[in-house]
Amino acid sequence: MQPMLRLIRLRLADFRSWSSLDAGFDAAIVAIAGENGVGKTNLLEAISLIGPGRGLRGARMGELGRRVDGAARPWAAAGRFDTPAGAFDLGTGSHPEGTSDRRVFRLDGQPLRTQSELADRVAAVWLTPQMDRLFQEGASGRRRFLDRLAWALEPTHAREVAAHDNAMSQRNRLLAQGRGDARWLAGLEDAMARHAVAATAARRALALRLNAVMASGAATGVFPAARMELVCPIAAALAGQPALAVEDALRVALAADRRRDAAAGGAARGAHRADMTLVHVPKDQVAEICSTGEQKALLISTVLAHAALIAEARGFAPLLLLDEVAAHLDTARREALFAALAALPAQVFLTGTETEVFRPLRGIADIVVARPGILLPAGETGSP
Repeated sequence: MQPMLRLIRLRLADFRSWSSLDAGFDAAIVAIAGENGVGKTNLLEAISLIGPGRGLRGARMGELGRRVDGAARPWAAAGRFDTPAGAFDLGTGSHPEGTSDRRVFRLDGQPLRTQSELADRVAAVWLTPQMDRLFQEGASGRRRFLDRLAWALEPTHAREVAAHDNAMSQRNRLLAQGRGDARWLAGLEDAMARHAVAATAARRALALRLNAVMASGAATGVFPAARMELVCPIAAALAGQPALAVEDALRVALAADRRRDAAAGGAARGAHRADMTLVHVPKDQVAEICSTGEQKALLISTVLAHAALIAEARGFAPLLLLDEVAAHLDTARREALFAALAALPAQVFLTGTETEVFRPLRGIADIVVARPGILLPAGETGSP
């Protein structure tokens, strides 16, 4: 099955290690091989930035431009996408006059005002080697992973999270300054409660729908069935009460917490306190106590199921960006992964250090080799 959304051309200018690039892609699976340090992950990061959010590294603007004589240059990344409704061009980068720390976006050459407009067009989900530590580190990384999945299902989710965090920051500032304007604080707490419940409802809806897909096993192949569980008092409340009742209770609790939150320097309740875990269903074991290999398999199951879910729900699957995902899989699991990817209605970009790893994909994927500043078809590099 051909993917419903395909990146068919990627252009870069002064992005990370790439001074320039103009590459076309024809296949549903693109495998990029190359030695460490040649810029493979940078390519995936560029693709991840042609959409909402801060990309797979969560980098700041000043970190993205290619450095020349110690200074970062203005950068740009643009993609042409093909869909059943026709092709379109999306681009992002630093302000051409260097007057802003915010990224600029263009759709078919016209400025976009919000990232929500991007989310209507494209979505991307990724796995990177850094995510191998997802279940050993703090909740913030798991929450970002959860929100990326939710954004692809509900484009307005990013706006709800941002609105909650903005209201919370203003409330924190007022409390820290000892400014006790009750009406002002009440207004901010009302915004926090509304947006926290909306954001949590989107997270909960994602988990319920994703779990149904993973339970069926249709999209995950031989990878173990996983179940996503939210660790969140607001989500627990939504399971048994109407959203308006949960909003009211949160609003009251925030007002009661003002003195405590002022002393602590932040809100003890809200959407920013959510966490999640995955359960290895066959072993009935949470990911935190699974082996590293099992955790990787659970994440792969989740991403495969998510791609299938989004394809059904939104009419296009997210781009899958899998950085060195096959490195720690045995031969059987690696070939099973490739078979599952080939069956998905999604375009996939894979990286690895050796072309040999991608041998089972020959005839299915575009296999290219990355060398400093250039991408070459594997057959033109002397690779076997």
